[in-house]
Amino acid sequence: MNTIDVEYEVPTYAKSFDEDMVVSWVNRVLKRLDKDEVELSISFVSDNEIQKLNKEYRDLDMSTDILSFVQSDSQDDDDFWPNELAENLTVLGDMIISPDALSRNCEDFGATEKDELKRLLIHGVLHLLGMDHKTNDFKNEEMLILQEDILNELKETV
Repeated sequence: MNTIDVEYEVPTYAKSFDEDMVVSWVNRVLKRLDKDEVELSISFVSDNEIQKLNKEYRDLDMSTDILSFVQSDSQDDDDFWPNELAENLTVLGDMIISPDALSRNCEDFGATEKDELKRLLIHGVLHLLGMDHKTNDFKNEEMLILQEDILNELKETV
């Protein structure tokens, strides 16, 4: 069984991004990736807060839709998992999502809020499992191709 903690900087975020739906979706994604008994957290924060975190940890002074912070059980920083799914993890890490950026994505991509949230949650899980991408090219980036495959596959099973 997975442990997924969901937090909201602003109580109104909980109305749009229901905890039960978020946890259910992430569990489905983890099951699809054959991951069980993992821990992670998901926080919904303002654009201002995610911009501060992006500046502090990535040296990018701008808002973004999602940040993923991998946590290693090891004391050795070289034990992170470059570009492949990690095996036998317990604590994956933290995802931070900006509902404001998510809404902008919906406008830019013509997606529903629910579909965009699902996409971001898949994206975050893949990052927490060690995958990465250099560009946002959905046709050539392995991680983004997998992300869209999972989104489409799980949509069909609803």
